[in-house]
Amino acid sequence: MKSWLSVLVFSASAALASPERGLEIAVEADARDQGFGDSTSTMSMVLRDSAGNTNERAIRNRTLEGADEGDKSLVIFDSPGDVRGTAFLSHTKKAGSDDQWLYLPALKRVKRIASSNKAGPFMGSEFAYEDIASQEVEKYSYNYLRDETLNGMDSFVVERFPVDKKSGYSKQIVWMDKAEYRAHQVEYYDRKGSLLKTLVASGWEQFEGQYWRPSLMDMTNHQTGKGTQLLYSDWVFNNGMDEKDFTKTALKRLR
Repeated sequence: MKSWLSVLVFSASAALASPERGLEIAVEADARDQGFGDSTSTMSMVLRDSAGNTNERAIRNRTLEGADEGDKSLVIFDSPGDVRGTAFLSHTKKAGSDDQWLYLPALKRVKRIASSNKAGPFMGSEFAYEDIASQEVEKYSYNYLRDETLNGMDSFVVERFPVDKKSGYSKQIVWMDKAEYRAHQVEYYDRKGSLLKTLVASGWEQFEGQYWRPSLMDMTNHQTGKGTQLLYSDWVFNNGMDEKDFTKTALKRLR
């Protein structure tokens, strides 16, 4: 039997929860990152198994800001040799499943990623294909939970629920700082409602006087003990890229 105190605490928490406030926070975070045009960066992907052994990959990233739809992104693997030349292209949709393709140099062909496979691991990492795509506001419904201090920062805690029924997640909980609306921590819950993964973003830097990017994203899988780190560097904005740089045909021409 619940004590009167536990009932009171639960009732107070429920009263604070607000879908409207959750959406407001998500919209503000999105608005603060608009207008960057395009960006490039280099990245080191470090795969970590449950025993702590690591395997590193060198990657180049390109992103084109979306107008009517979500962003388009291109990920190119440069090393090691077994993945060199592999490229991943994503056209994020604001509604419905994203369009995603993988170029496999050994087969010299472009493979479309089926929407039913978006929850699968991206190139053996702890990031799913759906994690790699841009996180558009329209892809979720929201619920503001509470304010909380995270690593000394006043933060919003917002629950978001994927609209796409083929998502691998039942929900995500995001810790976002109040000062700059940056997502510092995300908890991912599997379709059964159990905690699956936690993403921690750190080493934030500001570019062009407006756009914040983390230098480290660390994803830990609590169910397998595995993890993946993404270390970013060499950010450049407004490179003059356009739609033709993010097509299936362009995948085969990459070097």
